[in-house]
Amino acid sequence: MLKRFISYYRPHRLIFTLDMLAALTVALLGIIYPMITREMLNVLIPNREYRLIVIFGVGLLAIYVIRMLLNFFIQYYGHVMGVRMQAQMRSDMFRHLEKLPYTFYDNNETGKIMSRMTSDLMEISELAHHGPENLLISVISIVISFIYLWSIYPWLTVIIFACVPFLLLVAMSLRKKMKDAFMKSRVSTAQINASLESSISGIRVTKAFTNAEKEEEKFEVGNREFVNSRRQAYRAMGQFHSATSFITDVFNVIILIAGGLFLYAGEIELGDYSAFIVSVNLFISPVMTLINFMEQYQSGVTGFERFCEIMDQKPEQDAPGAVDIGTVQGNIEFKNVTYGYEGGSDVLDGLSFSVKKGETYALVGPSGGGKTTICHLIPHFYDCEKGEILIDGHELRSVTRASVRRAIGIVQQDIYLFNASIRDNILYGRLDATEEEVVEAAKRANIHDYIMTLDEGYDTVIGERGVRLSGGQKQRLSIARVFLKNPPILILDEATSALDNTTEILIQQALDELCRGRTTIVVAHRLSTIKNADRIAVIADGKIVEQGDHEGLMAEGGMYSELYKLQFRGA
Repeated sequence: MLKRFISYYRPHRLIFTLDMLAALTVALLGIIYPMITREMLNVLIPNREYRLIVIFGVGLLAIYVIRMLLNFFIQYYGHVMGVRMQAQMRSDMFRHLEKLPYTFYDNNETGKIMSRMTSDLMEISELAHHGPENLLISVISIVISFIYLWSIYPWLTVIIFACVPFLLLVAMSLRKKMKDAFMKSRVSTAQINASLESSISGIRVTKAFTNAEKEEEKFEVGNREFVNSRRQAYRAMGQFHSATSFITDVFNVIILIAGGLFLYAGEIELGDYSAFIVSVNLFISPVMTLINFMEQYQSGVTGFERFCEIMDQKPEQDAPGAVDIGTVQGNIEFKNVTYGYEGGSDVLDGLSFSVKKGETYALVGPSGGGKTTICHLIPHFYDCEKGEILIDGHELRSVTRASVRRAIGIVQQDIYLFNASIRDNILYGRLDATEEEVVEAAKRANIHDYIMTLDEGYDTVIGERGVRLSGGQKQRLSIARVFLKNPPILILDEATSALDNTTEILIQQALDELCRGRTTIVVAHRLSTIKNADRIAVIADGKIVEQGDHEGLMAEGGMYSELYKLQFRGA
């Protein structure tokens, strides 16, 4: 893990090197004040060297100006380096998230993923900046302070450094407890982010059902867990700091008593004793910096571990030797396909069927029968456990996922539109399309006339998930997107089930235009919309229980006939 962390420093070697040199210089300059203090107390003041006292004072002021500039460099450019590293990690994580399979998103909440990409990476950024800097300054300062204190009076120096093992013992004993507490705190933060994201996304449902109190109750569960986990983290942190601070306070007491005894015995001069008292902070300060660094280290390491958990998730990978499928005609075949979602029973059980080029194949049946799963398997969103799925005779695992998905257009009931302009949302079907092609796609989807009534036309921003559009308008926009893509295979997954009858007629006209000349898989609960399908398959319990055209299935008097009569019994 350390090598992975260090690899993010490589693009910033120059800033990192300059930052470390500045930190080293600051550490070296820190010794000058106690050296001048000792010289003044032992030589200049007793000998009344007023001119040198002024010169030393002015020189010390100049050194402090230099140290101020160096500290600015460390704080500014060091943080810039940390932010750039954070941005690189965020980019790497985002690219990796784009490659992860559907199963990852089935098992991970959006809010928790966002927490890892924001708050966790912020802690990593702070560690990336302050970690090496604090370590370098502290180690150099400790070494210099040892040499300098030893030159003043060795026995007092030995006494000081004899206390270090006790400090390290306390720090190491409390370190694991603090790490575990911070990890739990991270988890609770991710949970509260997930709860918040879910509640905000569903705010319209909450208001419609007047369930604000229920949402507040759900949120408070996570909020209380967050408070409890943070309290445990702060308790561990408080124990760590109070114990280590006590030991460093004991240092001062020991020096005061031991130094006083040595002074009383005539073993050390007053000037050296005074300089030692001043200089002992050269040792205590970097030790305290290292102690405080432990907290930042634990927080940063915890964040990086959670970052690595995401990065170590296996991305979607094509099978060895997979090739581009090339030009797709649109023939689809399922051969004894079995599939079940992770942690559940099989949804499809030895399913077999075939669809010829240009044919419309409708899937109907009770909910949970496997219709949507079929729609997910054709674009290779999931790998089937048993059996084969072929497109134009190519088994899906033998061709690249990207080439298969380029050949497929999907229109679903739950439309996702981006918080961008109408033009940008249509262009998502084919990013290199011209303005004329965008307009033509909108016209074919029966949405162009509405767009032209808007003040900003195609530049109108439609809000998050297309909130400023009606259900029918969103659906037609998604159809325009598929028109622009112009795929040979089309999947319609309950594309009109959420619409009113009038809007459905308008959408159906656009869909009929869209389906023309394409191989089409249609999932529909409204059986009136698929009467003209070339073939209809009734799916139940993961199997095809009936198959044929509308007239034939009605004549059989089976499940399809019962479903159809049930829907139209009012008529």
